[in-house]
Amino acid sequence: MKMLIGGKWITKKETIDVNDPFDNSLIDVVPKGTEKDALLAIESAKRGFEIARKLTVFERANILNKTADYVELHKEDFAVTIAREGSKTIKEARKEATRCVNTLRISAEESKRILGETIPFDSFPGGEKRIGYYYRMPIGIILAITPFNDPLNLVAHKLGPAFAAGNSVILKPATVTPLSALKLAEAFLASGLPAECLQVITGNGNEIGPILVKNEAIRMISFTGGLYAGKEITKTAGIKKIGMELGSNSPVIVWNDTDLQMAVESCVSGAFWAAGQNCIGVQRIYIHHEIYKEFKKKFVELTKKYKIGNKLAEDCDMGPMIEEKEAVRVEAWVKEAVNLGATCLCGGKRKGAIMEPTVLENVPEKAKIHKDEVFGPAVNLYSVKTIEEAIEKANSLPFGLHAAVFTANVNTAFKVAYELECGGVMINDSTDYRLDSMPFGGIKNSGLGREGIKFSLQEMTEPKTVCFYRY
Repeated sequence: MKMLIGGKWITKKETIDVNDPFDNSLIDVVPKGTEKDALLAIESAKRGFEIARKLTVFERANILNKTADYVELHKEDFAVTIAREGSKTIKEARKEATRCVNTLRISAEESKRILGETIPFDSFPGGEKRIGYYYRMPIGIILAITPFNDPLNLVAHKLGPAFAAGNSVILKPATVTPLSALKLAEAFLASGLPAECLQVITGNGNEIGPILVKNEAIRMISFTGGLYAGKEITKTAGIKKIGMELGSNSPVIVWNDTDLQMAVESCVSGAFWAAGQNCIGVQRIYIHHEIYKEFKKKFVELTKKYKIGNKLAEDCDMGPMIEEKEAVRVEAWVKEAVNLGATCLCGGKRKGAIMEPTVLENVPEKAKIHKDEVFGPAVNLYSVKTIEEAIEKANSLPFGLHAAVFTANVNTAFKVAYELECGGVMINDSTDYRLDSMPFGGIKNSGLGREGIKFSLQEMTEPKTVCFYRY
């Protein structure tokens, strides 16, 4: 496929292979963008912003709705692309394609609700004869950097509100999964988006990323990715807005008054969705000691039933990790935990990029798989005696994206919801739940700002005050 710069689809002599992580077969090649390409993209995006800011709300909403129609019409094609270039099964990929349609439609709706307010200037002495208001204006060029684990919908979460607000965008998709993003760019252009409003540059992030990040023409960086990369961006970005979703180590509390089977099924799904490569995936489960043994038994039994293999097979439950080196890393973390005293209840073995769904208990706090984000198909079980202990342990790490509690007691639910340190608490549901219109983001090392279309629009616009003096 080609990349989109200056309103044109272009190729390069140097290319990057896009391989299927299941069998390492070649899917396609994409251009390897350079520093020169990045600078051209910035100049084009400047022109694109002057076009985008003048589009009427009707035109913006119309483009977004038509793009949603396009994705819906070609949904199976998008799903196959998601499944092939990434780790998701075809069933998971179809859900992502459906969510992308929803994200774009919400963006179209919210474009009509970018509201301001009148300001009572005469509420303080010296403000007599003054009347005015503020409205929200687009901020300019947005640099969107997206990850591999949701290669379509997370792109839509950045492009949708950016265009709804009247901005232009330079998109840098994940190097290993650029095809879904390029197909979405095709959908936008086919739906009437002026070409220079969107640049899509493919290539190695460590080569072209710094050029884009530090450029003063970029007015906002919307980044989803790892903590290390996020820290590097903040060091070099300069004075511009930054929105970051940096992952987590999501805790779940399972109390002794809950529907045990529901909790087990929800947590298994939350732990192993997309081979565990999920920023809100279940990683630590704190279980009331009275039901610990029963929960563990049911959890392991269900995990062992997972069918692993070809992502395009309709009966496949889990595919490979994105690259073999990532599976090697998770395998090493599991071995480290076991060497430190943990017990591997099931899984723990690897074949190529496929890492078995793994369940651990008695994991020491100094083990990497306890204290860091595993971003793979491994989950830890812990026994706790009091709700205070569960909350303390859940809050003990420097992450705070999503957390969850399973309980039938509304007082317990409220206590946990208010005391857990995170951006979102799911009650009687896995941490792995997100509605595309809700505020989404974390605290501590899990990020800055919030996504979710309405909330992204606040980040991607600035208020401008207008004051009239009546003489």
